[in-house]
Amino acid sequence: MYTSIRRYKTNQPKEFTKRVNETWVPLISKVPGFIAYYAIETAEDGWDSVSIFKDKAGAEESNRMAPEWVKQHAAGLVVGPEITAGEAVIHKTV
Repeated sequence: MYTSIRRYKTNQPKEFTKRVNETWVPLISKVPGFIAYYAIETAEDGWDSVSIFKDKAGAEESNRMAPEWVKQHAAGLVVGPEITAGEAVIHKTV
């Protein structure tokens, strides 16, 4: 599994969450190898997401798509993303 963590800064986290849910989630979920997507509204104007894919290609594609999506759907609303990505070396689910 491969994971991508994207960090944004926003002063309108609720609006960004709404836009992500309406337009980004349907888009990313179509990327081959998609497993899951999680998002967190953090303290101090932060907004983070975690995307999980079966393979590296899916994670890389989502990281290529994210900045373009921000330009088209959230320009002026957020700064970012700052991206951290790699292979999930430990994972446990219930």
